[in-house]
Amino acid sequence: MPDSQVSLEILYEDDWFAVINKPANCLSVPGRGPDKQDSILFRAENTFDEAFVVHRLDEATSGLMLVAKTHECQKRLYAHFREREVEKEYRALIRGHLAGEKGQVRKPLRCDWPNRPRQIICTDEWSKNSITLWEKMAYEGVNTRVRLVPYTGRSHQLRVHMQSLGHGIVGDEFYDDQFSNEPRLLLHAYRLEFRHPFTQAWVAFVAPCPF
Repeated sequence: MPDSQVSLEILYEDDWFAVINKPANCLSVPGRGPDKQDSILFRAENTFDEAFVVHRLDEATSGLMLVAKTHECQKRLYAHFREREVEKEYRALIRGHLAGEKGQVRKPLRCDWPNRPRQIICTDEWSKNSITLWEKMAYEGVNTRVRLVPYTGRSHQLRVHMQSLGHGIVGDEFYDDQFSNEPRLLLHAYRLEFRHPFTQAWVAFVAPCPF
């Protein structure tokens, strides 16, 4: 069993929710089996009186993650995400030099069932509309640092959309054609902004990019 005393990096906390800076290669919620129990939710349950998942990040992705401390807060924050009332921004380092300054990827996704958890671009009846906005920040050697804004929130969306442009995210074991056992995926949930579900104040959180 995991060590329930492993601490969370809490960036903000009030009576209703906490903002966590999730490390890379850490599950958002427990998986199957005793070796998959350690996660942000597990640690939150051992830190707060109660803890409820609001949204998830891929295990390999680092950055901002919300944890509700009451059922009512979970319900209200769920609604914010469902209605796309949460502004999200990611930072990534991608392979090669991305041409252009900014753009949009509109390509539907679905699970690649024989190769789960991989996702694929597809237009069949099981596919879901997926939209990503991208902006070049800087060339860094042979790679490009980019700002990514997911308009939709599909599994592996940013990772597949970048690969579809011919520029996989560095360290992506599923979609980086040049992957060579890098220690982590260079994708980070950098910013979250939304209206506080109880005070109605507009709140914004940033987790500095670790790469």
